[in-house]
Amino acid sequence: MTRYLTFDVFTDAPFGGNQLAVIPDATALPEDALQRIAAEFNYSETTFVYPPTDPAHTARVRIFTPTMEVPFAGHPTIGTAVALAVMGHGPEMVLELGVGPITAHATPTQACFTTRRPLETLAHPTVEEIAAALSLDPNQIETARHGPVMASLGLPFTISELASREALAACQSDIAAFRAGNAKYPGALDFAQFVYWRGADAIHARMFAPLDNIPEDPATGSAAATLGALLAQIDGADQELTIWQGEDMGRPSQIGIRTEKQAVTVSGAACPVMEGQLLV
Repeated sequence: MTRYLTFDVFTDAPFGGNQLAVIPDATALPEDALQRIAAEFNYSETTFVYPPTDPAHTARVRIFTPTMEVPFAGHPTIGTAVALAVMGHGPEMVLELGVGPITAHATPTQACFTTRRPLETLAHPTVEEIAAALSLDPNQIETARHGPVMASLGLPFTISELASREALAACQSDIAAFRAGNAKYPGALDFAQFVYWRGADAIHARMFAPLDNIPEDPATGSAAATLGALLAQIDGADQELTIWQGEDMGRPSQIGIRTEKQAVTVSGAACPVMEGQLLV
């Protein structure tokens, strides 16, 4: 039997934030079981922890959504770092991910990590395509600062600013439009959409990836990091952002983002919720 833990990430209280399953020692699991285990949990991500390739590092971490393995994601990195801290590692860590080593600092309640991967701009979907995918009117998408942009720090998202908090609340996925976008922009993580509205003192955001069995994600650290890098590039200045996500689905999440030149640091809390044994 193999132990598992679950955490709620980007929250300091259970039943908020984004759920994560962590397998703290996956060495006994067969390769063909990993995706099936992730699908069984059906969280937006499950992580499998292995001994590091480089003995100077803390751990090697593989990340699976319900349908695929991904090289990088934010809330799994935060939650796994906290899980490792609970197990006695840290506080300074180096985690080996699919995008390469990531430096992290973690306690049993909070973590941060820094990525120095350069921002990639992959495509510029049209306002009409984004409006169709999210069941919005095109005039609800704000383009004064930037139009919709498909960008990546290791995981691609289409990022769009909305004109109001009401527009953000009104978003609903249109599966046919998501499929059309995915066909037009192959390799774009199933046309995942990260949309935000900028308030006076915080950013409010939502993320939809229904083609990856994630109708809506309560907290998406990798997309938040990409937004921070994008705004730093557009503004020509470093950013310090608080991003609220999950409010419209009853799982409020708080993500901290800080940019310094090319480096982007993601921070947040995580709390344990369950633990048990896999009987496979």
